[in-house]
Amino acid sequence: MTTIQTNNPATREQIETYDLMSEAEAFAKIEDAHKAFEDWRKLSVEERAPYLRKIASVLRDNSDRLSEMMTREMGKLLRDGKTEVELCARLFEYAADNGPEELADEERTHSGGKKRGIVTYSPIGVIYSVQPWNFPIYQPVRVLAANLIAGNACILKHASICTGSGLLLRDLCNEAGLPSGLFDVILIDHDVSDAVIAHDKIRAVTMTGSDGAGAHIGKTATEALKKTVLELGSNDAYLVLEDADIELAVKTCIQGRLYNNGETCVSAKRFIVTDAVYDQFVNAFVEQMKSVRMGDPKDDDTQLGPVSSEEQFNTLVEQVGKSVDGGATLLCGGDPEDNPDGWYYPATVLADCKPGTPAYDDELFGPVASVIRAKDDEDAMRIANDSRYGLGGGIFSKDEEKAVRLASKHFDTGMIRINSFGAADPNMPFGGVKNSGYGREHGGFGMKEFVNIKAIYLP
Repeated sequence: MTTIQTNNPATREQIETYDLMSEAEAFAKIEDAHKAFEDWRKLSVEERAPYLRKIASVLRDNSDRLSEMMTREMGKLLRDGKTEVELCARLFEYAADNGPEELADEERTHSGGKKRGIVTYSPIGVIYSVQPWNFPIYQPVRVLAANLIAGNACILKHASICTGSGLLLRDLCNEAGLPSGLFDVILIDHDVSDAVIAHDKIRAVTMTGSDGAGAHIGKTATEALKKTVLELGSNDAYLVLEDADIELAVKTCIQGRLYNNGETCVSAKRFIVTDAVYDQFVNAFVEQMKSVRMGDPKDDDTQLGPVSSEEQFNTLVEQVGKSVDGGATLLCGGDPEDNPDGWYYPATVLADCKPGTPAYDDELFGPVASVIRAKDDEDAMRIANDSRYGLGGGIFSKDEEKAVRLASKHFDTGMIRINSFGAADPNMPFGGVKNSGYGREHGGFGMKEFVNIKAIYLP
């Protein structure tokens, strides 16, 4: 029987071995989820809400347990894991608090306003959720919370390296009283995953991951006539304009590049700095990156833990090497030691990044910053949009009105931070454009992605 194995990236120690499921075993989970859905759908949104509030409470009660699991499986700083658990609890509470209003029937008119119409939002069935390892609890929860309140069931295929986190989340949901089968985890390979997408009881597919994987899942789902929501990679640009507060920009950009060990889709990756403030920003930025404390993710004073796996480590080594060969200048980091204790990659800054190299074109999923010089504010905006991605971004400017105008009228991404950094908020839409995917989660939008929007005409 084929197995998967989890490892601690901070120590390289094996954690657990799991047996992969057969297609028949995975399909049985789907059938059970559909049976649970048939009862769950009959509850009103208000009747579903207490279940979600109870899950939020159980997650908070088990914050240490969840955080320690995430740290062991993918190297997340322990304190960041606790922040992630709290965000998940808030997502369940947000769905419980706002679902009744977001999913309420809407009164409309038809026939020129002379007759009554009603729009309803009905659940559709079992949602297939394919999620990555970088936020082992949050990634599944942002799908789960929205779809449970909408009345759907959910089947999760988690990234293999955080299998334990996915199973623990399921067990805690069951402990909180969620009906059996309504949320379950399947441990399968890619071939079985494609068969799952085609299963007649799977009504929609949502996935977070690379644009390559998203293209495959999107194609497979389209062939089976299944709706998809895809949140894919990005190389988010943070613009440091001519009138930026440089001290704030440096501090925030360090945070934005190193958060979650640099392994976040919507985080600062490319730093596009105008010529007028380039030297001032880069000198301070490099100085602070050099002083970053790398070490055990369980220690309170650690600022940067390991990357998630040997594969991720080797990918970064290759991407940085190709970027330097392509003309980038290495200002700090970029020379990881052969550390027998774990997969540690140092805080790294690349300047003079050129089109056609990974540092300019691709997503560097780790603590590597790409600095690009722009002639002026207009040129900075042009470079920011010169990307196949469009998930997030940021603007640093003392003129907030100007920054808002650039963000709303010119920045070709789904999310923009002004003079700040942050990953997600329950009340704001989350998602991107171009190769960063389509569809939206959070802010009530995710509750309506996988529902049947019915038009009911009255005479």
